[in-house]
Amino acid sequence: MPAIKLEPSVKQGLFQRVTSVFEVINLLPDELSDEEVEGLTLLLPCDVVNTLNALFVPRARRASISFGKMLGRWLEEARRAKEEGRKVILVPFNFIPELVHAFGGAFPLTSEILTTLGVALLEGQGERYWDYAMGLGIPDHICSSSTIELGSMLAGEDFKADAIISSGPGGCDANAKIHEFVAHYLGIPQFILEKPVDDSPRGKEQYRRYVYRLVEELEEFIGEKLDEDRLRSVIENCNRATELYLELWEMRKNIPCPVPNLFSFFSYGCRFTMWGRPEAVDCLQAMVDVSRERLEAGAYPADKEIARCGWLYTGYYFDFIGLHNWMEERGYSYLCDMLNLCFPQPISTESKESMLDGLALAAANMPMTHQMGGDSMSLSWLDDAIYIVKDLNANCAIFSGHHACKQSWSVVSIIRSELMKQAGVPVLCLQGDSWSRTITPMSVIQRELDQFVKNVVTKKKKRVRPRKGRAREEG
Repeated sequence: MPAIKLEPSVKQGLFQRVTSVFEVINLLPDELSDEEVEGLTLLLPCDVVNTLNALFVPRARRASISFGKMLGRWLEEARRAKEEGRKVILVPFNFIPELVHAFGGAFPLTSEILTTLGVALLEGQGERYWDYAMGLGIPDHICSSSTIELGSMLAGEDFKADAIISSGPGGCDANAKIHEFVAHYLGIPQFILEKPVDDSPRGKEQYRRYVYRLVEELEEFIGEKLDEDRLRSVIENCNRATELYLELWEMRKNIPCPVPNLFSFFSYGCRFTMWGRPEAVDCLQAMVDVSRERLEAGAYPADKEIARCGWLYTGYYFDFIGLHNWMEERGYSYLCDMLNLCFPQPISTESKESMLDGLALAAANMPMTHQMGGDSMSLSWLDDAIYIVKDLNANCAIFSGHHACKQSWSVVSIIRSELMKQAGVPVLCLQGDSWSRTITPMSVIQRELDQFVKNVVTKKKKRVRPRKGRAREEG
């Protein structure tokens, strides 16, 4: 079979291009003026400028720079690990990266975060890598969240991982299949962590054994025994990050919400990349500091908060300024989405066994593993949806349906009906691709959000809590 001739644009790998962007971000001072932001954006392509304008809005700028520098360190360390002969292991979003951080001879890279950075920060939003993957014959109903980055890796000109850990089976089948394909295509080992569809004590014990077995497999592959002192240091950072993560969650309960919409993405960006490292602690601390200052000042971008939205699945990542910033400037708070539901808990550092047991519980609680990997997907997902809207006092919920997530579409009607019955919260169902502007443009998503809030949420509010005068509308 003749070799596929690569177009020059595909030869420029996603990892390499994203790393180049973060080399610039790493040079930025911790504080930027509006004039400096404007000068920076004049030098960059429009797709990049759109994202930077969203991140560098004054209310989120300090935390955005901290988040960017954390990711820059993550990318640079992965590249350096490769050069030094350490194992770079590709992991999915629902795997616990702190386990890999606990090995001195390995480093984790998260495929969905790489895809998201490519979509958000590269000219063309990574579409060339998706097109290349489709050209290989990969079906177009596979998930773009990992396929965009993996398409770049499949082209053979990008950063190549040494192994893949798959924790997708049962929780995200599309994710599991594309990682399996890439492992076979590139000839690299794949380690599978499968969650039993059994949440009884028996099922939890079986999953704990799977985690212990994975540790043994990694020790053999990396050529290093998991050191208890290094593991303890990582877990201590996890525990500090957990405190800050939960503090941020508590602040979201205030009305109006003092936590900028973007911090939902930032917080699980920390969880999926540098959890267990001091960089994640520093980034979460920056988010907590900004949110606390805004709470004390009573700051909110709009005249008042109209909609408190709990997102039942993922968000959209191809236009942050058109979603997160646009929403809060209209009084629509983005409280959280499913990827925030990692339910971090403090882990005992008393012994190596107690720490590994804590990691097993953390792995079982990761997003989609916890909901889609339960013994009943509809009940597990519904329990978490009700928890979101009640705990955060949400007055509406939004489902961003992705064409690859067949299992979510199979039960969303149940979730929608039961949320209204049990919590009195209406649900808007959207259709689109969270990582591609070519399916549903942001203008359409904005229009549907606006109509839903104005025609359903505010009118329902008036029926339940009637007020004098007309309800305020924007836009």
